[in-house]
Amino acid sequence: MKRENPDSFLHELRQILPAKAVLTAEEELRPYECDGLCGYRELPRVVVLPDQVTQVQAILALCQRHRVPVVARGAGTGLSGGATPHSQGLLLSMTRFNRILAVDPVSCTARVQPGVRNLAVSEAVAAYGLYYAPDPSSEIACTIGGNVAENAGGVHCLKYGLTVHNVLAAEVLLMSGESIRVGSEGFDAPGYDLLAAITGSEGMLGVVTEVTLRLLPQPETAKALLAAFDTIEAAADAVAQVIAAGIIPAGLEMMDNPAIRAAEDFAQAGYPREAAAILLCEVDGTVAEVEQQVEAVSAVLRERGANEVRVARDEAERLRFWSGRKNAFPAVGRISPDYYCIDGTIPRKQIGKVLKGVASLSEQYGLRVANVFHAGDGNLHPLILYDAGNPGEFERTEQLGGEILALCVEVGGTITGEHGVGLEKIGQMCVQFNEDELAQFHAFKSVFDPAGLLNPGKAVPTPARCAEFKAMHGQGGAAVFSDASVSGSIAEP
Repeated sequence: MKRENPDSFLHELRQILPAKAVLTAEEELRPYECDGLCGYRELPRVVVLPDQVTQVQAILALCQRHRVPVVARGAGTGLSGGATPHSQGLLLSMTRFNRILAVDPVSCTARVQPGVRNLAVSEAVAAYGLYYAPDPSSEIACTIGGNVAENAGGVHCLKYGLTVHNVLAAEVLLMSGESIRVGSEGFDAPGYDLLAAITGSEGMLGVVTEVTLRLLPQPETAKALLAAFDTIEAAADAVAQVIAAGIIPAGLEMMDNPAIRAAEDFAQAGYPREAAAILLCEVDGTVAEVEQQVEAVSAVLRERGANEVRVARDEAERLRFWSGRKNAFPAVGRISPDYYCIDGTIPRKQIGKVLKGVASLSEQYGLRVANVFHAGDGNLHPLILYDAGNPGEFERTEQLGGEILALCVEVGGTITGEHGVGLEKIGQMCVQFNEDELAQFHAFKSVFDPAGLLNPGKAVPTPARCAEFKAMHGQGGAAVFSDASVSGSIAEP
């Protein structure tokens, strides 16, 4: 059924875009009602599909004039509800901005539009012996614009960094439609480091229309090791000891037994099904460097209690080792009707303690948890298994997730590593930051978006929301904030 609205806003919008690029019918809006966190759903007032920067400029200026909130969206693979629409707002889809504009193999850079898929960049520059380092598990589908918005990582972020370390510059449109350029292709840029501020800002400061990426030469060789442990604590200790030995692997990942079994059933990666935990470690570089590091890592892993250390025999087996890890999320979907992916970061030395705490909380809430995470940089991804068909189970799952994030903060960590805050963790922001710190976040946003129209109600709670959150859940902050709805006041700072 078509949502007819005679107001001037929709009329003016249709003057900017072709008729087929303005969606208002319910069946057209439904695919955009949520991102990867499908527990939050909302139909936007309208969805637009521009394919030119001038169109986006005009759309933003129009929305500012009519005080219509704007939520920018890429591929919708985000896991924190950051792209959940506003019921009275405009959903700005950037998927048609999907061109690689230029590749410079000499300077090792690529200029791309925000709708370009992550994996497509490496595929396009492989002929030059180059690749783009950040590789989220959703790399086949997620877009560069979304990676910038959430500061995405990936299994190789330990050595090569997050998105913020691999982006050189960006073209950004402010809510007014004004275009600014942040960053530089040089080693430094004049003024404040606004590129770092934009990266990870979750679409609250501006809309990215172009990104200049840093490319890296493909390493001469790479080898992956798989180590099996009888206890999670031993595997966690081994992670810290590998780094303490002065070795920085390209990737260092950990999976517990539920995740191992699910991934093995799904991907046949060759994982030892009875292991309490496995570590996947990859080293890359010259042949001599890699051989030396394989020996050093193997020695550390055995010394710390690994009952098996297996080095991939060839490239096919290396890719098979990683296929299990990269398919862990869909694999878990085969053993549970639903799962909720948490994203918290802790000091490496606290991995064992936190995993023990997660196990205790899992038992307390009566919900199974499978753990898959970037062990090298302490970025945990506990997967809480639940059934949304059971009344109250999603709410209990949220509460367990909140407890896990509060535990991360307690040991000196943070509530997110790469998924962002979005709607999911807005309550936990009240645990991580005090009132004065949150006020600074709001003040910074107001410089870019004075009317608070870009992705309102997300990421940074107001003092009133924090007061209510703490009244409901105590200072520890279990569960998400109950009224952190996108249909709230759009004028909220």
